[in-house]
Amino acid sequence: MKIVSSAIAVLAVLVATEASGQSINLTGAYRCAEACRAGPVGAPAFITQNGPDLNLLNEAGQPARAWPDWFAPATRIWIDAWNEGALYSPDGMTIQFDNGTIWVRDLGPPPPVVRRRR
Repeated sequence: MKIVSSAIAVLAVLVATEASGQSINLTGAYRCAEACRAGPVGAPAFITQNGPDLNLLNEAGQPARAWPDWFAPATRIWIDAWNEGALYSPDGMTIQFDNGTIWVRDLGPPPPVVRRRR
């Protein structure tokens, strides 16, 4: 009986649902803020997310696919082509890769100032 209970517990852990995956949508434009692979600091990078799967385009123009990390799916992603992981902030504004590269979300320019006439 103990073996059956253990097998069910292991199976429940291995069967991941979308709810146990990423808790935030990382889709959007980013800017490389530190340790950029190519180009100056501030070079653009992009992420497109479809469910748990992510498509990345780094500041050097290298595409890669990523998915939630096996050991920490709610806070980390794994990028197989680059053979590294990345930690993302709870609000999705910052992504820090294992090699030291840091991306920050590009929110675009601030809105124009509206002046009211008296």
